[in-house]
Amino acid sequence: MHLKRKLIKLGIVLFVIVGLGISYTNYAGLDQRSQDQPMVVNIGYLRVPNDEMIAIANDSISEELKDYGVRANFLVFDSGVEANKALASGAIDFASMGITNGIIAMANHLDVELIWVHELLGKNEALVVREGSGINRLDDLKGQKIATTFASTSHYSLAKVLEAQGLSKDVHLLDMKTVEIAAAWQRGDVDAAYTWEPTLSTIVADRGQVLVSSEDLTESGIVTANIMLGRKGFTKQYPEITSAILGAIAKAGDHYRKDPENAAAIVAKALEITPESAKQQMEGTIWLPVETLLSEDYMGKRDQIGNLKTIISEIGQFLVMQREIRKLPDDSEIESFINPSYIEESVRKTGGKK
Repeated sequence: MHLKRKLIKLGIVLFVIVGLGISYTNYAGLDQRSQDQPMVVNIGYLRVPNDEMIAIANDSISEELKDYGVRANFLVFDSGVEANKALASGAIDFASMGITNGIIAMANHLDVELIWVHELLGKNEALVVREGSGINRLDDLKGQKIATTFASTSHYSLAKVLEAQGLSKDVHLLDMKTVEIAAAWQRGDVDAAYTWEPTLSTIVADRGQVLVSSEDLTESGIVTANIMLGRKGFTKQYPEITSAILGAIAKAGDHYRKDPENAAAIVAKALEITPESAKQQMEGTIWLPVETLLSEDYMGKRDQIGNLKTIISEIGQFLVMQREIRKLPDDSEIESFINPSYIEESVRKTGGKK
C-alpha cells in the first residue's frame, strides 16, 4: 500500500514538472516572438488622395500587419519638415512627403531610405493667380509676392517656372504652410501662390485661376513626386513587415487602376470630400504600377538603380542653391538612399500577382 502511494505521489510530481516545463516553453516562445516583432508600427502620412490613403482607409495595411501580430498607428503630417523631425527622433518608422524633403533628410544624414514613390505630381500642384489682379500670364508676375511652402515640391516647381521666364530675381517669395496660404488668400494678402491639394482647390474656388501646373513641368522633363521614407532602424530589422506594408500600398494602386470610381469613394470618405473632388485630384497625378516603378526610368533594381537618382541629383542642386542643404550628396550616397529591395521582395512573395 505504501509503495502504491509513493508511486502515485511520484506520478503527480512528474506530471506537475512536465506541465510546468510545457508552460514555460510556451511562455518563452511567446516572449521570444514579442521580442522579434514590434508591437506597433508608426506610419506618418499625407492627407492626400493617393495609394497610401486608400490602403489606410480600407484597412489593407492594418490587415497585412495583423499576420505579424503588429498594430499600425497612423499619424498625419502636413509637411515633410515635421515628418523628418519625427523620423530623426525615432517617433515614427515610415513617412510620406514630397521628394524635396526626402532629399533634405538624406543630405542631413538621417538614417532613412527611399522605399516607394506614391505618385508623380501633376495637376494637383499648380501656380494660381487671383482673377482681376492683372496677372494673366507668367511675365505679369514681375514685382509680385508669391506664396509657397519652402523646401517643398511646389517651391522647386515654382523656382523652375521663374527661372525659365527669367524672373527669379524679380519676385518676392513668401514661405507659408498650406493652411497659411489659404488664410492669406482669403484675406487678400497674396495674389499668387504655388501649392497643392486640397489648398489648391480652396483658392481656385475663391476666384483663383491656374496659370501653370506641375503636369506642364513634367511634360518638359521637370519631375516631382510624393515618396515614402523608411527609418533604417526599422526597415533593416523588419524587412518582411516593410515589404508587407508596400505590398498593401501596391494593391491599393492596382485597385485604383481597376476601379477608379470605388477608389475615389474610399478616399472621399476618409478625407471628408466629395467623390467627384477625390477623383479629380487622383486623376491629376500619375500613379506608377510596380513594374514601372522598378524599371530603369524610376527606382530600378537593387543592383542597378534607375533614373530616379538623376531626378534626385537635379532637385538636390536646387536645394543647395536655396541653402536648404549644404552640399549635394554624391552618386554613391544617392544610390544607397534609393532601396527598391522591399518592393522586389513583395513582388517575389506574391509571384507578381495583383
